[in-house]
Amino acid sequence: MRLTARVFGVVQGVGFRYWTMGKAEELGLSGEVKNLDDGSVAVVAEGPQWKVHELREWLNSNRTPGRVERVEDSISEAEGTFRGFNAR
Repeated sequence: MRLTARVFGVVQGVGFRYWTMGKAEELGLSGEVKNLDDGSVAVVAEGPQWKVHELREWLNSNRTPGRVERVEDSISEAEGTFRGFNAR
């Protein structure tokens, strides 16, 4: 499965990308996380369905750094384009 998410709130300059990368690596997911010009963070993660859903729940929890105001996300079929998980 593939999770494509955009995270809004106070999520830049607080270690959000690196914590997200760590959580994704802990779950064995591949993909990337990057800051966007509007202050949000984009996340793409691929892997087994239950692991993708666990990352999705984590993104929506109060366990992330900073302050997440909302997460817009979608689930689709994995494309297999990533090797490992990277923060950009």
